[in-house]
Amino acid sequence: MPASPAPTWWTPAVRMGVSIAVAVGVYGVSFGALAVAAGLSVGQAVVLSMLMFTGGSQFAFIGVISGGGTLAAATTAASLLGIRNAVYGVQLNALLRPRAALKPVMAQLTIDESTATALSQPDRAESRRGFWTAGVGVWVMWNLFTLLGALLGSQIGDPAAFGLDGAAVAAFLGLLWPRLKGRDAGAIAVASAFVTLVAVPFVPAGIPIIIAAAVSGALAVAQHRRKP
Repeated sequence: MPASPAPTWWTPAVRMGVSIAVAVGVYGVSFGALAVAAGLSVGQAVVLSMLMFTGGSQFAFIGVISGGGTLAAATTAASLLGIRNAVYGVQLNALLRPRAALKPVMAQLTIDESTATALSQPDRAESRRGFWTAGVGVWVMWNLFTLLGALLGSQIGDPAAFGLDGAAVAAFLGLLWPRLKGRDAGAIAVASAFVTLVAVPFVPAGIPIIIAAAVSGALAVAQHRRKP
């Protein structure tokens, strides 16, 4: 008996978006646990994740809070890391040409994964399927696992007793590492790490990551201008 053909909606872009949603979404459990360990309630962790919804910024926010930084410093650090999503938004708006009513939702779902899925497709229709599948899929999976992690984290107690007080840094590096491709990205990472180490003894908690973000932004602009 011949196998049934795949449904027409199960295109390569949809399959890619679903795969990415599952693979990335499970990381949310670490954010949920670390957010609670940093002092947030389960509800605060989930709402923060639903609204901010960009992993690097979320880990930066709780990393600053858990290190004793102020809310202003944590928000500034998270915002600086989220600037790249605005650049993605310009690219996606030109590529997908969404209706005006969809733009606010599309902006909320514009992250590394949904952008990469959309940009890697051969035509606009597949790009749209890839963007929405990856964006909605990651949002749902990430926040479900954030809730699970927050519930588990609320039962752990003192995170330092389990060696989890440094886990935010490790999780952030886990998200960053796949993006360090090429000499330019590596040079920015090394320079940012250096200025952070130099700044830590002299400025309040949370400020070093802001300085590092400013340095990385300046270097990225300089590298862009250098290219022909």
